[in-house]
Amino acid sequence: MRLQIGNETVEVNLPDINAKAVGGVIAAILLLSALFTSYYTIQPEEEGVVLRFGKHIKNVPPGLHFKAPYGIDAVYKVPVRRQLKQEFGFGTRGATNQFQSSSPQEMESEKTMVSGDLNSALVEWVIQYRITEPEHYLFKVRNAEDTLRDASESVMREVVGDRTVDEVITVGRQEIESESNEKLKALVKLYELGITIDQVQLKDVNPPKAVQASFNEVNQAQQEKEQSINIANGNYNREVPKASGEAEKMISEAEGYVAQRVNEAEGDSARFTSLFAEYEKAPEVTRRRIYLETMGKVMPAIGNKVIIDESANQVLPFLPLNQKIPTAK
Repeated sequence: MRLQIGNETVEVNLPDINAKAVGGVIAAILLLSALFTSYYTIQPEEEGVVLRFGKHIKNVPPGLHFKAPYGIDAVYKVPVRRQLKQEFGFGTRGATNQFQSSSPQEMESEKTMVSGDLNSALVEWVIQYRITEPEHYLFKVRNAEDTLRDASESVMREVVGDRTVDEVITVGRQEIESESNEKLKALVKLYELGITIDQVQLKDVNPPKAVQASFNEVNQAQQEKEQSINIANGNYNREVPKASGEAEKMISEAEGYVAQRVNEAEGDSARFTSLFAEYEKAPEVTRRRIYLETMGKVMPAIGNKVIIDESANQVLPFLPLNQKIPTAK
């Protein structure tokens, strides 16, 4: 072997390399590569789908597993225990799922829909789903996530197109969610995506931006109307029971007064009857007792009394000496 050092050429003789040593090194490299490619780990929220020469042979649970090296076995890890979601018409920042939202350019066209009365509405919604059959999810369709997005958008446009814009924006939201959920489940089952739909939820529904101000004014007027009705109902519910209570109170007082007067009259009647029965037994004694009792009640209320004989013709006036005479100050 010749080496050029400066301007001089030097002849160098190297010993022959041992073929066995080279073979040992190659074997060691192959052994190490086989060792490092023959095991894999499935995370707790995942399930592994194992292929051998491209054919599905088994699914493996979470944990450490071994496989044939050098690409003989291929493993796909599918998050079967995680609830996933796709957003339409908007996107959440920092999402780990690359299929969670579409590009900003597609969001505007994605949420613009035409209602059944040929009006436009901006509909934003979310679907929540799980991967329940990993082998179907991976191999039944070319791209299950994109297919799911297209199916969800198709179903939502169909459901919104069957309703007026007022139903879509106001009272029909829950019905739209329920119907979209059922139709999307049927479509996913038909396509064998290996996915189960948990929920379809409308995030935000608005009229087009050009008429949002007018629509907001109409909504505000409706809210003020509902508020006025609620206030009136509140006043009605407060005043009517109050008036009814006062009426019942007056009726109860009147009934009590009637009962009192009737009882007093019945008592007076019973006392008179009893007194008359005693009078019949001894008229003179009863008459004198009544007289004395009556005088006992009347006389204390008369005050000062002067008693004279009926035959006295001349009566000398006298000063009220027993009364205090006011003196001048």
